[in-house]
Amino acid sequence: MPHIELGNDLPGITGLMAYRPETAGPLNALAEVLLRGPSSLTRGERELIAAYVSSLNQCGFCAASHAAFAAAQLPEGMELVDQVRADPDAAPVSAKLKALLRIAALVQADARTVTADDVAAARKEGATDVEIHDTVLIAAAFCMYNRYVDGLAATAPEDPAVYEFAAQRIVEHGYLGPSR
Repeated sequence: MPHIELGNDLPGITGLMAYRPETAGPLNALAEVLLRGPSSLTRGERELIAAYVSSLNQCGFCAASHAAFAAAQLPEGMELVDQVRADPDAAPVSAKLKALLRIAALVQADARTVTADDVAAARKEGATDVEIHDTVLIAAAFCMYNRYVDGLAATAPEDPAVYEFAAQRIVEHGYLGPSR
């Protein structure tokens, strides 16, 4: 049960955004740019970074949501998402994505621990400066989103179908699409 009365029964961040639509606009706009805007990383890869960071933060709602959003946009689906969340170094993803996931994990734990060597390793695997920038910003933003959801004790449904349904909406309409 949320720590404050939201005036709605919507789960997770959707309920919080319905409670304060004036803050929802900028938060959704940031998610839209980071996860769906033009990028050399696919939408699925960017959602995978968000799901991974949310899993590291143990944010049940965001981890489940973005895992479903990533799975819906990756040919390998939830099997790959689960492999990355369990052990990104052993997961069957590109060396570049592994290097970016390492940077995302460093940002999640303590952003000050990202070193020039970490960035050089990502570049060595083919990551561009924009991809490195966006990975850091996705990781940082999802730390904020996760803390928003968990700091107000937003509800997180147990049923995976809830997240799969939301994934269809996000894939089709994005974060600025029809109201939830």
